[in-house]
Amino acid sequence: MSCTGLLVLFFIFIKGQTESCNDSDSVAPKPNIPHLKAFSKKQSLVVTLPARHTDGESDIYEIQIGRTETQSIIYSRKVSVSAAAERTWTWISDLPLECVDHSVRIRYFCNQSAPSPWSNWTTNHGVKVKNTLRIFPSDRVLQEGKSATFCCVAPQGVKIASINFGNNHFPSTSIGATVEAITVNNLTIPTNRIKSSLLTCTEGTGKKVYAWNYVSFPPQKPQNLSCATSDMTTVVCNWNSGRKRDEFDTNTQTYSLHIEFPAVPQLQEYNISVMVKDELGKETESYSFNISERVLPELQCCRATRGVTNVRISWRVVGNLPQMMLICQVSATPGNITQQVDCNSSSHVCKAEVEHLHPSTEYSIVVRCSTNGKLWGNWSKPKLFKTYPLVMLELWKKIEPASASQIRHVTLMWNTHISDRAVSIQSYRVQWSQKDRMWTNVTDGRQNQLEVTIGPEKCNFTVEAILERGYRAAAHITIPPSERQEAQVVKRRLKSSSADGIILSWDKDRAVTCGYTVEWCTLGSAVPCTLKWIKVPKGNNSLFLSSKNFTAGLRYSFNIYGCTENGHKLLEVKTGYSQELKYVGSPSLVQPVQTTSSSATLEWLFNEHDPAHPAFIIGYLITVQGGRSDKAPDQATNVQNLTIADPLQKSVIIEGLQPNQEYVCSVSALTKEGPGPSVSVPFRTRINYPSQLAKFLAPVLLLLSCIVLLWPQRKKIRTGLKEMFAYPAGMNIKIPEFESFLDETIQRLSSQRIEECISCEIEILNVGASATARKPDFTNDLCSPGTHSSPSSTSASCISVQRGYCPQSAVVLVEKPTCLQMACVINKSYFSTIAESPSEIAADSI
Repeated sequence: MSCTGLLVLFFIFIKGQTESCNDSDSVAPKPNIPHLKAFSKKQSLVVTLPARHTDGESDIYEIQIGRTETQSIIYSRKVSVSAAAERTWTWISDLPLECVDHSVRIRYFCNQSAPSPWSNWTTNHGVKVKNTLRIFPSDRVLQEGKSATFCCVAPQGVKIASINFGNNHFPSTSIGATVEAITVNNLTIPTNRIKSSLLTCTEGTGKKVYAWNYVSFPPQKPQNLSCATSDMTTVVCNWNSGRKRDEFDTNTQTYSLHIEFPAVPQLQEYNISVMVKDELGKETESYSFNISERVLPELQCCRATRGVTNVRISWRVVGNLPQMMLICQVSATPGNITQQVDCNSSSHVCKAEVEHLHPSTEYSIVVRCSTNGKLWGNWSKPKLFKTYPLVMLELWKKIEPASASQIRHVTLMWNTHISDRAVSIQSYRVQWSQKDRMWTNVTDGRQNQLEVTIGPEKCNFTVEAILERGYRAAAHITIPPSERQEAQVVKRRLKSSSADGIILSWDKDRAVTCGYTVEWCTLGSAVPCTLKWIKVPKGNNSLFLSSKNFTAGLRYSFNIYGCTENGHKLLEVKTGYSQELKYVGSPSLVQPVQTTSSSATLEWLFNEHDPAHPAFIIGYLITVQGGRSDKAPDQATNVQNLTIADPLQKSVIIEGLQPNQEYVCSVSALTKEGPGPSVSVPFRTRINYPSQLAKFLAPVLLLLSCIVLLWPQRKKIRTGLKEMFAYPAGMNIKIPEFESFLDETIQRLSSQRIEECISCEIEILNVGASATARKPDFTNDLCSPGTHSSPSSTSASCISVQRGYCPQSAVVLVEKPTCLQMACVINKSYFSTIAESPSEIAADSI
């Protein structure tokens, strides 16, 4: 029976709570408020509405809010609540709930028209004070930019004089008998260290009460939300919280991350949401992603093996990323050198080499990796290191020829160049091997050569420079076996040099595998030789040497070696000057000079290959002065120059000279800059006897021929001569004297010796067919035939230009009408004698 009674009471209670208004004529029962809850910080009342059976229709309620003990209506509203919705309703008060009583009552409408009776008031009581004033809200976070209402609650019978917000007084409003309130619009965050505002309430007696409230801003929606994983197991999400809060802001925020995992385990799509919440509200942001595309590899970096211009680094991939090919970036600073490499994550260790670094430089290197080249992991912690200094060790050798015992003396030489002056060489370690034996020698760091003795076999040398910090730089050189036959060496002269320097070039050799070496003596051909050398990388076949390292006028020999697997072989020898000079020595002439009547053979001695010459000898300059000249007497002596382009030619035949003449010949060596000092020798050409004899015999033979031809006509000729040389009347001239004169003239001509004859000229004229024979060497005498008026008469005239005298020509008549011949014989010595003794001619004529 007790169970049956309880069941009846339950149905009665449910019936009262779920009254329906299906009957339009019935009056709806009076509702009850099941529950009323107050939230002071939010200044809100949450009303739970009763459930009703309305066949799925929405319930319509009217809600009223009353304030103070008198339930003054301050708010009234109708709300519609669906059967499936949550049956609660929230009201936010502008006045703190602690200030006064707040009461709620409801009623509902049947069929949206007939209201039910009002429910009883359900009250949320305010704070009742007894002894002192109280301020609300207090120690609460208020929202920036909003309005806030503050109240001051006094005990019964106590009067409130004023309420101040900060340093400002605000007019108050009375709410009931013991409550005063003020409203502050547009709250701002205080600038003081603690972001709080002071509220002051003063009694009529002057007693004051204080309260502090804080002003802040509500949470902002998370920005740039993203998630990633480093091991495909743990997902890390990041977002930007937006506006930065002050460290003394009391509005603490909390974040909540919600992840929705895929329903199918094989799928990799995930949905997440982030909610940020504080005392002023909450915000939520959602994000969807594929986990395979959101991998951020985590690295453990790094191990570095440094070099001079490079570094080898390795790093480890943390986490299990199976079957993923990583793309990693290695970045070195300074210089912003970035290099990208591929790495297989299954090996867990990745390696890379960064090149093009500077020697003796401190670097910081970091690494990051990616699975797709789009989403990159974080840069690793920087790895600091310093590259080694650049140590250039140039190694060379000087070999003395093997002796009879096949022992060779090798002088090993090296030059060391260090990029960092703070680093010094501690020592050198020299090691060489021949056959199956090996030797080692450690020398001081200031030494740069070592003399060793080796056999005739091939020998390998290695020199190591040991630095302070343990770094070593090595150089190698191979000495070929002594029995190896060197190919014929090409010797050439330098073709191009200028004031700036010497340009060396040579033919490339296919057998060269490790570059070239150029060596020379710093003092040219001076003894002893201070050897200097320069290494030339493989592929280059030219070298520029600055002139500041050379002396003008010194001859240098540059030996060019090619480096092969079996050692260095001499390829070419270039000889030349940085600048040639013309002040070379003079040749030595060979005396006496061999001469003829028209030429001279000049010989001299000169060492054109002497390395002491300040320039290359390219030939000789021969100068000839003297001889009889056609120029006027007041002009210079005739000068002839002859150039010999072959420096090996030490003799020359000078032709075209005049007989029996004085000459001076000089010889000087020629260089590119011009002739050097000359040496001279005088000589005289010989007399041309055959020519002189021809000059004498020709007139004699012509004279005899004339005599023979004219001898039968001698009487007629004598008669003609008498008529021609008839004296004027009154002059007593005897014919025998004239004949004596002719005889004397003939004797003089016949008594002339060859060496006394200066010159002769013979002309033979033929009428109709004439021939003239004349010695071309003498052009100062002119002999011309006279004009012939008739075949029976002829005349001729002979003029000596040298003396300005021409005697009358004898006219010889020849009774031969078809051929008229005339001979003119002039003996200059004879006429010279006549010119010198005109008185004798006159006496003889008389």
